[in-house]
Amino acid sequence: MCTAATYQTRGFYMGRTLDYEFSYGDEITITPRNYPFHFRHMGDVISHYAMIGTAHVAGDYPLYYDAMNEKGLCMAGLNFVGNAVFQELSDSRDNVAQFEFIPWILSQAASLAEARELLTRMSLTGTSFSPELPTAQLHWMIADKTGALTVECMADGMHIYENPVGVLTNNPPFDKQLFHLNDFMHLSAKQPENHFSPDLNLQTYSRGMGALGLPGDLSSASRFVRVAFTKMNSRSGDSESESVSQFFHILGSVDQPRGCCEVAEGNYEITLYTSCCSADTGIYYYTTYENHQISGVDMYRENLDSDTLIRYPMLSNEQIHMQN
Repeated sequence: MCTAATYQTRGFYMGRTLDYEFSYGDEITITPRNYPFHFRHMGDVISHYAMIGTAHVAGDYPLYYDAMNEKGLCMAGLNFVGNAVFQELSDSRDNVAQFEFIPWILSQAASLAEARELLTRMSLTGTSFSPELPTAQLHWMIADKTGALTVECMADGMHIYENPVGVLTNNPPFDKQLFHLNDFMHLSAKQPENHFSPDLNLQTYSRGMGALGLPGDLSSASRFVRVAFTKMNSRSGDSESESVSQFFHILGSVDQPRGCCEVAEGNYEITLYTSCCSADTGIYYYTTYENHQISGVDMYRENLDSDTLIRYPMLSNEQIHMQN
């Protein structure tokens, strides 16, 4: 299971946690402007916007989990198991396989408005990458500094939602997640007042009691509420370091430690990595389960006019700074 969020200070940031029981060998992957994309149903695209994100590279093809392009448009795909139903090929629409959805959008859309236009012409198909990598059941968040969209393909078609909270988890579908926030409108960062009864001398006995009732479990519905509350009440300085630090604190509110979510006997889901795309600087920041020191890869320090993928393995060993 996973959680994605956006964050706006002076700059715009978007990132996600990837929560799973094992890694496919994820790498920070830069796709430069002249890397040839061979789309299954839409032909070849040779020249396009550069992008950076985390991907599993299979046969020299970047299967992105999340990424941003050089124009500041960001996108992430999250599990949507049991609800995702992809579309049939259409003679009148752009047919895009779900595994190439992120590069299809980020290679040609410079803004959320341009992404919306691409979506109006699209059929998102269930074409698999290979027999060894079958079609994943996903939904997506697309965002830039102007706003965010959630895209879900279900049995009744493609749904494109405005996402006013800039948060996405897994199930249920996004409209139900958004409605569920109504149940928590009483939460506050401020200390509560006694509305129970004027005849009782009820008093707060701890800080943070305005958030009593904020879900603390690891389910996707609870993570949606928790990150939405944390993000919407979050405050930080406007500098890059302050903003990035605060963003990791926001997603840290749903960090999954090993042992709390068992998916099979002795096998546990953990937060494999947490990412933060800095749309204004082109830096992709990340932490991993075993390394909470923030690492970064700057796409603009690479040759973005090349035609070859640029790949960096994730730094996965804990780096502890000893002060004495």
